[in-house]
Amino acid sequence: MTQDHTVQVPSETPGRAGAQVAPVATSIFVNGRFPRRRGLIILVSALVGFLLTIVWSAEFVDQTIGDNVANTLLGHDAKETPIAGIAAGIAFAFVSGLAGSFTACNIAAFGAVAPMLGNVGSRWGRLAHTLKPLGWLSIGMITVSAVYGAIVGFVGTSMPQFSTAQNTPGTLSPRGIQSMVVYGLIGLVMLYMGLAALGVVRDPFARVSRRFPNAPMVFMGALIGGFLIGRPFALFRQMFRDAAESGNPLYGAAAFVLQSLGNIVIMTVLFLILSFVAGSRLQRWLTAKPSRIAVLTASSLIVAGVFTFLYWDVRMLARREIIPWYPTAPWS
Repeated sequence: MTQDHTVQVPSETPGRAGAQVAPVATSIFVNGRFPRRRGLIILVSALVGFLLTIVWSAEFVDQTIGDNVANTLLGHDAKETPIAGIAAGIAFAFVSGLAGSFTACNIAAFGAVAPMLGNVGSRWGRLAHTLKPLGWLSIGMITVSAVYGAIVGFVGTSMPQFSTAQNTPGTLSPRGIQSMVVYGLIGLVMLYMGLAALGVVRDPFARVSRRFPNAPMVFMGALIGGFLIGRPFALFRQMFRDAAESGNPLYGAAAFVLQSLGNIVIMTVLFLILSFVAGSRLQRWLTAKPSRIAVLTASSLIVAGVFTFLYWDVRMLARREIIPWYPTAPWS
């Protein structure tokens, strides 16, 4: 059974140096209650992230799920039907974001659910406790999405994501390099945040959280918004090209914000279900052993970080035949 690890800190009281004190949370990601078997948690979480890269089928989630969801909601073939006007583009942006919820370029967003579970409150305060972290996460996400969308409206036709050139074995296209850099960095950041939740590395939000306790959720939202910067999902690139060709930064910003909002709809529903259906029981279970929230937070971030980095950097190199081999399931 996982046990709490009480942190020993210098005492400010004379004659009591090194006294045992109650752990102190430094941010929403780090509650100070570190489990003892941290190495095992890291190993298992990293293994799960690695195994996901092996079994993950981009064709299934992008086409079988993504394309069919978009076609059903839009009422026509999303890929074959041109986007006719701003209103159609706005609808396409949100629907394609929702359709891409389970793509490899968005699945890491679900790593934000566990950190937010620590805010699940009592029955009467549950709505506020639920909406608050979602609101702060949305601020970070919307800011990044809007800025990037506006940039696409200005200069998108000259950006790597605008290109329709096919990838060739043994080489990396400019948009492929962009995806690898963006998702590689996001994966490493999420991995670091997971290690911080276990107390293995320093909490990067310890200082800023003293003045701005919601800063970590804003940052997590910014990471989710950053998914669009390297996203290769076909429906997103269709929206990207439309926004770039419009030359309208306001349209670009609006479309990209709606794309991001669509990306987190299912994650939000999952969080609401956990909060309202199992909220009180979940809260009792978490507070009975505070290290449990640390384990949930760390494991979700490590799984998401390892998957994102390995899938978009290492497995991608193997698919482009730049490195000789990466294990994959027959269906992937």
